[in-house]
Amino acid sequence: MIRIRDIKLPVGHTEEELIRAIAAALKKNQKDVPDGIKGRYRIAKKSVDARDKEKLRMVYTIDLTVPDEERLARASRNPAVSIETECRYCLPEKNHTEEANGRPVIVGTGPAGLFCGLLLARCGYAPVLIERGEPVEQRIRRIEDFWAGNRLDEDSNVQFGEGGAGTFSDGKLNTGVKDRMGRNRFVLETFVEYGAPSEILYLNKPHIGTDNLRHIIRNMRRAIEEMGGEVRFGTKLTDLFLENGAVAGIEVNGAEAIACRQLVLAPGHSARDTFSMLYRKGLRMEQKPFAVGLRVEHPAEMIRDAQYGRSEAAAKLPPADYKLTYRAGDGRGVYSFCMCPGGFVVNASSEQGRLAVNGMSDYDRSERNSNSAIVVSVGPDDFESAHPLAGVAFQRRWEENAYQAGRGMIPVQLLEDLRLGRESRRIGDILPNCRGQYQLADLSDCLPRYVLRDFLDGMNAFGKKIRGFDRPDTVLCGVETRTSSPVRIVRGEEFQSNIAGIYPCGEGAGYAGGITSAAIDGIRVAEAVMETEKRKRDGA
Repeated sequence: MIRIRDIKLPVGHTEEELIRAIAAALKKNQKDVPDGIKGRYRIAKKSVDARDKEKLRMVYTIDLTVPDEERLARASRNPAVSIETECRYCLPEKNHTEEANGRPVIVGTGPAGLFCGLLLARCGYAPVLIERGEPVEQRIRRIEDFWAGNRLDEDSNVQFGEGGAGTFSDGKLNTGVKDRMGRNRFVLETFVEYGAPSEILYLNKPHIGTDNLRHIIRNMRRAIEEMGGEVRFGTKLTDLFLENGAVAGIEVNGAEAIACRQLVLAPGHSARDTFSMLYRKGLRMEQKPFAVGLRVEHPAEMIRDAQYGRSEAAAKLPPADYKLTYRAGDGRGVYSFCMCPGGFVVNASSEQGRLAVNGMSDYDRSERNSNSAIVVSVGPDDFESAHPLAGVAFQRRWEENAYQAGRGMIPVQLLEDLRLGRESRRIGDILPNCRGQYQLADLSDCLPRYVLRDFLDGMNAFGKKIRGFDRPDTVLCGVETRTSSPVRIVRGEEFQSNIAGIYPCGEGAGYAGGITSAAIDGIRVAEAVMETEKRKRDGA
């Protein structure tokens, strides 16, 4: 196919203008291109160029499939035109013998567990997926009850349940993972297959939104079941059964035993009780750095004006996002995390007496405020011991302080009051947009002093990049502690832990950092499970 990069057109352009631009890049009239262009091109990438706010542009990379491609590309003499071969993911061969090794068991139905299960099901493995939380339909009602002020369910909440923590997020699908096997594209195509808008295949910063994700993951679960897999909700991993250094089975809900020789651990980054059990059973673990901070809210209109300016063209663009970074004086990184244009701050707690927040947006991102976490990097030197789970203890300490500060509700403070070290008594011009009750509070004891110092320095720096970002009435919500897993379950080259047959997987195991990267890791682990079985069978 012909790939044409860096096609720039005004915001609001027509398809005919795009087709003319494709022909111009080939230095041809449209009628001179064999069989024409319309219906033969595909948008490979689409982004906004807002460097000149007086001249906003859409930027495209286009893939074109027409006869005589090499001659057309050479004749264009355009460095932006090249011949490319599309990388397509190939499903592994179906080679499972259930009688030999039984059905693989997957712990967790977040993106890692779902994609691992989907691939294994497509290849005939009939996996069993267990999830401590509820199906998404029941989970939604449970969470909304909690947000309304009812009791937290420690097994079904924003962190646990069908789809994992990403179900109640903005549903971002961009990733920095470089994959030559086509897994990244396969993940996006799979989401489209089960209900996502097709634009995620080409947008520079694709997202699905929490409202779409809820339907998509349900469709994926049903597909796994139709292919012979089984998904069990309200089923919590409580013990491992080991024989000769290998997994032989598991216990669930403290009572039922399930035999298995292949166990995929994809429990999510908040499965702290599971981490403790796995540590007691001898799985090798290590501390992992992460980041903590506060979620900040600004008017979505303010962010749009800062990023795009005020013009008719800017009004046609989707809600604006941002990505901010700063290096503090002590060397720590300060950066925006999980930015949610036109979204909510949500109470994302999963343990009684502890409180954490996250961001969430619907697909249309139409809420009045935009929010992101402004977080500061922390690591083993900040933890109180060398224990592999010391990072968990670190998170819990500050979540307990946040729970106390907000009296069980999301503690909220204005930026000016945090700077001055006083409890907020009133809201400014920015009205908090929270899912879950909030309480005006003092956040100064909700994070380490060095984190708050670097946070405030970062906010000052970001105010120089985005006008109004450090305004006095910026709403701060605490605390953001679940940016990534605080622990890594060590695995070797064959993706297995030090206990044979156990495959640590995804964000909770420390090998991913978002929906797409977790899904990719789930695919890689599924491939490893199949490759291990193939070697055993061939060597038998």
